[in-house]
Amino acid sequence: MTHTEIEITAELVRELLRDQHPDLADRPLRLGARGWDNQLWRLGDDLAVRLPWATPSADELLRKEHTWVPGLAPRLPLEIPVPQRLGEPSERFPRLWIVTTWVPGTPADHAPATRAEESADALARFLTALHRPAPDDAPVGRGRGGPLADSAEGFARHLASAVEAGLVPDPDAVHAVWEDAVTAPGWTGPALWLHGDLHAANILTADGVIRGVIDFGDLCVGDPACDLAAAWTLLPDGAADRFYSTYEPAADAATRRRARGWALMRAVVCMLIGDAGVHGRPGGKPTWGPPARAALQRLVATAV
Repeated sequence: MTHTEIEITAELVRELLRDQHPDLADRPLRLGARGWDNQLWRLGDDLAVRLPWATPSADELLRKEHTWVPGLAPRLPLEIPVPQRLGEPSERFPRLWIVTTWVPGTPADHAPATRAEESADALARFLTALHRPAPDDAPVGRGRGGPLADSAEGFARHLASAVEAGLVPDPDAVHAVWEDAVTAPGWTGPALWLHGDLHAANILTADGVIRGVIDFGDLCVGDPACDLAAAWTLLPDGAADRFYSTYEPAADAATRRRARGWALMRAVVCMLIGDAGVHGRPGGKPTWGPPARAALQRLVATAV
């Protein structure tokens, strides 16, 4: 079921609540956002309803959030959406859905982090708290958290599309950054908890500072470099060193090289998604383009 097969309206959301969580059904309800996999409806002042509207895998991702995020939330220093209720598939809406806490702030693709030191510290402390060894039954990522080389074929395909679309002004410089990253020694430490999808639309800011992190659908385990890419994709120019000086334990040179590769891949993909005519939902995600282009320029400009 995709966005073309069902229309999610306030009336539908309220009916689902009346059927399964009637104590919440009379709260004020309004559309919050249409994300990549889910729609978000604000429920009163402190809750939100997330319903899948696109990819079939969104149901599985929501169940994963409901299972794992409540246990992680207490140790994280930034606000995150904590699942409160589970909505089961029904005849009215044959997909899983969840009720979470509401996280205030503005997505960074609309209001980027501009206060470099405070945002670098906030993000580093968040990832320091999140990146802890995970249990054996923790979820494995969809290509995230594993060896960077495993993503080489996909990166080459995305980069070719971006070059063809005129989105990459200096492909040779991009290739040089990628080659340095993909040839770095791999991760040999324990499988750590990862957010897995730290791009601008999943970060919330207020007054120029990172205040919250949302969408834990790609929560997984593996190499922390996957998340440490955020130093290049989410922070202002020149803030990466501050981030790495705050993050603990200190990332070694190889991890920082791999992080640049993950950042490069995320920047290229988000540029494609940001171009409505290339790769994305109907109408594209135009706000994803500017932060992705800024990240690409940052990575190329700071290449060793």
